[in-house]
Amino acid sequence: MIAESVAPGNRDLGVMLPYTPLHHLLAARLGRPLVLTSGNVSDEPIAFDDADATARLPGIADGFLRHDRRIHVRTDDSVVRVFRGRPMPIRRSRGYVPAPVSVGWEFDRPVLACGAELKNTFCLGKGRRAFVSHHIGDLENVETFQAYRDGIEHFCRLFDVRPRVVAYDLHPDYLSTRYALDRGDVELVGVQHHHAHVASCLVDNGHTGPAIGVAFDGTGFGTDGTLWGGELFVADLAGYERIGHLAPVPLPGGSAAIRQPWRMAAAYLDIVYGGDLPDLAVRRRHERDWDSVVALGRRGVNAPRTSSAGRLFDAVSAILGLRDTVTYEGQAAIALEQAVDPTEQGGYPVPQDPGEPLRSTGFDLVRSVVEDVRAGVDTGRVAARFHHGLADAVVGAAAGVSERTGLTDVALSGGVFQNVVLLDAVVTGLEREGLRPLVHSRVPPNDGGISLGQAAVAAHAEPV
Repeated sequence: MIAESVAPGNRDLGVMLPYTPLHHLLAARLGRPLVLTSGNVSDEPIAFDDADATARLPGIADGFLRHDRRIHVRTDDSVVRVFRGRPMPIRRSRGYVPAPVSVGWEFDRPVLACGAELKNTFCLGKGRRAFVSHHIGDLENVETFQAYRDGIEHFCRLFDVRPRVVAYDLHPDYLSTRYALDRGDVELVGVQHHHAHVASCLVDNGHTGPAIGVAFDGTGFGTDGTLWGGELFVADLAGYERIGHLAPVPLPGGSAAIRQPWRMAAAYLDIVYGGDLPDLAVRRRHERDWDSVVALGRRGVNAPRTSSAGRLFDAVSAILGLRDTVTYEGQAAIALEQAVDPTEQGGYPVPQDPGEPLRSTGFDLVRSVVEDVRAGVDTGRVAARFHHGLADAVVGAAAGVSERTGLTDVALSGGVFQNVVLLDAVVTGLEREGLRPLVHSRVPPNDGGISLGQAAVAAHAEPV
């Protein structure tokens, strides 16, 4: 029997075997399973030095087990989900790194790809190998940024690489981007976030494109000044064309809407219903702030527009009363996946506009969710129908692009495709349509795989 507090609201448990002699000694002495977590304060890098640990962790740890051998490099444990009998990394770190990812071309010049802001990894490209780093974490504080810089220096020494090309995300405020732009005597290559996702999936599958690409995630900087995240591409490693996307909606309060998914519910519901919004529990729970948040979205004040699929999951999670606020990235979407009733096979119908595939998908799904909520349909059935409806929309959009282009390979990438309910439904639908889905198995679909995609794009970019 596992205590609920080990993985609150989550039916999945991660299990690992002892991988050091010390673990074996502890397990033998205690004679029962251990619940483990990393030695760090939330959002900070792992403490791997005795002095650092005793300075930062006394409020968390009751004691410290020391050793007379120093730890050379901090490394998180890897996290892997299984999809159709194959591993799908969620965090690629200990046990996988520093083993290289073999690529189907030659890096003409050594490449450093700086990765994204969240779940950061970096990547070195040399010869026919890409060395994707261990999991660094979210580059949101000085300590993690220093660990990032130390890691790059360590890998460059370890693999004898002096980068001549540096690839980076287009978001100007990412610390990884600033790091790239501060380097001298290198060629800089900016890579759009979702192109990097699709490129990462192509490389993961030994493919160079062109292919249809679906990139669903939280947010990434778009080339039109909005935040992308629900994207349909035709892409290869050298470039991409944006074929379709979810319709942009406001992000009321900017980053506050990511921490408070009910704000995304307000944004979607205002667009779908306007002044005729039905009486819903999510609005009653936030009656005091609802109108001001809606006004932010309507005026576009501190409310950037986003096509994010992740934010659509947030909105539905809040409408169903699963998560109004979150304490970590993706929590609301995870709650929605966990709520799915596996016996429900139906999905909400989502008409496709061949000229603008996926555009109305979010609004159609939210409307159907609200209708079922008002009708008293069980939350698990609603969650399942939402997943299946979104999957059908993705499949229909990809099939439409395939019909026009003749392409049959479909790369599925971005953090939303960590959701195995959605992924399985999309893969099944694509196979039914005679298309070949490409999914991740060597690097994560989330931003932990971005650096590999950046390196691939930089290697195929025209030299300046």
